Amino acid sequence: MIRPSWDEYFMEITHLVARRSTCIRRKVGAVLVKGRNILATGYNGAPSGVGHCLDVGCLRERLAVVSGERHELCRGLHAEQNAIIQAAKHGTNINGSTIYSTTMPCIICAKMLINAGIERIVYEDGYPDQLAEEMIAEAGIEVLRFSSPGITGEVS
Repeated sequence: MIRPSWDEYFMEITHLVARRSTCIRRKVGAVLVKGRNILATGYNGAPSGVGHCLDVGCLRERLAVVSGERHELCRGLHAEQNAIIQAAKHGTNINGSTIYSTTMPCIICAKMLINAGIERIVYEDGYPDQLAEEMIAEAGIEVLRFSSPGITGEVS
């Protein structure tokens, strides 16, 4: 058995986290890491105490909203947002950390990650958001698109 690299280890954990997602369209997991320690995790889904899309249906699907557009037309929070919120809720400093995510952050998440002081983004699947990529690059955040034969990129 080959021991996984740190990036592979944390990316595998993002897939486990994504399995908790309540989104009908896309299951995303995110893990905030600093000094090889997990600080917080997040998956996409409705806020605590609010009906999940699995239960009440998907507004974006009903309105035929294209992926990457009209983020405000959704009951859910993105995985990256939930990871940041969990860290804040528990008083965990994420400045200088790395975020591992199954999907490249959108522009809303990118702006939050920039202001939270994230230094590195490791993601697996692309996302159609050119502005997010431009702002992340402008902010000087290191970005790595991860691929490993041991990770399929699909969550069932």
